[in-house]
Amino acid sequence: MTTTTSHVQPEFPHGAAHESGSDLLDQIRETLARYVILPDEHAAVGVSLWIAATHAAPAWTFATRLVIRAPEKRCGKSRLLQIVDGLSHAPLKSVNASPSAVYRSIGDRASDPPTLLLDEADTIFGAKASGDEDLRGLLNAGFERDNPALRYNAGHNKVEELGTFAMAALAGIGAMPDTIEDRAVVIRMRRRAPGEKVAPYRKRRDGEPLDKLRARLNGWVRANLRDLGLATPSMPVEDRAADLWEPLIAVADLAGGAWPEAARQAAVVLTGERDANVQASAQTRLLGDCRTAFGDADALPSAVLLERLKAMEESPWATYGPNGLTPMRLGALLREFDIASKNLRLPTGQAKAYSRADFTDAWDRYCTDDDGASAGGEPSQPSQPSHTIETAGQSPLFGGTS
Repeated sequence: MTTTTSHVQPEFPHGAAHESGSDLLDQIRETLARYVILPDEHAAVGVSLWIAATHAAPAWTFATRLVIRAPEKRCGKSRLLQIVDGLSHAPLKSVNASPSAVYRSIGDRASDPPTLLLDEADTIFGAKASGDEDLRGLLNAGFERDNPALRYNAGHNKVEELGTFAMAALAGIGAMPDTIEDRAVVIRMRRRAPGEKVAPYRKRRDGEPLDKLRARLNGWVRANLRDLGLATPSMPVEDRAADLWEPLIAVADLAGGAWPEAARQAAVVLTGERDANVQASAQTRLLGDCRTAFGDADALPSAVLLERLKAMEESPWATYGPNGLTPMRLGALLREFDIASKNLRLPTGQAKAYSRADFTDAWDRYCTDDDGASAGGEPSQPSQPSHTIETAGQSPLFGGTS
């Protein structure tokens, strides 16, 4: 695990309780604007409030994630993470974190956890990465308080509870796993346009002013920690979005000024952008694309289904993993919907194949008409004639092959 040493939190500045929260948040937003071009004002509000909320982690039920993503390099995502590092509470930054190291880092300070910062997250979770299910599970579990992981300690012959609750930010190219983005304020960075200028950031020179601002912010937040923990702000969004925005809006309400209204506007706009732009989960997207690939066929051999899925230009299956979607991965994704391949007798002979009848219930539940063309539009491949299919005397496969 490649990490940078967490910043030591200084004593609360004298008079911290009397700081103007609104002024402090204004200074955070101005600091961000000095070094980074954010997509819009709502993004600036969201990041500013997230930074402030990291200093009140002991008060929250939910530890909001911050996802900083970009379509290409040189969009400012790593620079933004640097500024977040300079202003957040007890930041623990890494570009290659092992789950065991993260568990230990949180567990050692469970009552006042560090802020996890993961750069180059696309190398772990991106479309061409193998994925780290342990780390993703840790990040998902750590969103909610009192959701520990259990591990057996052979040396002490006992089961241990490992803390997972901590604020976390991830930066990378492309989307993060949907289970992470669903728990996150998502900031979509873009390259600077001609004429857009920012100041260069050098930690030796610029780090000290950020440290001072961080100390003032920490003092103000910690002086009001009890009030933040008891806050029940009115929320402009619902369900999971309300969970992740509650800490940020509680900070905004405490700060006052223009921040309460700006926070609620940002919640609505950024949540709407996420819902409008986020891709369907891999499983749901796959269901829709399978419906397109089937056309009118009653069954498709596994190899044919894979071939058609990979040929869909607007879908990710040709590049899903190092070698594209594999039979094993196809089976694993569909198994979540109780769909498995069988040995079927087709006009072309017996083969491992998927039956249309096994998809029907999942299509009715998850592939509504407004899911887009990939979920139910016109088939992108020629339809196959209907076939009468028979099970070849074997039970559905639940193993690694399809």
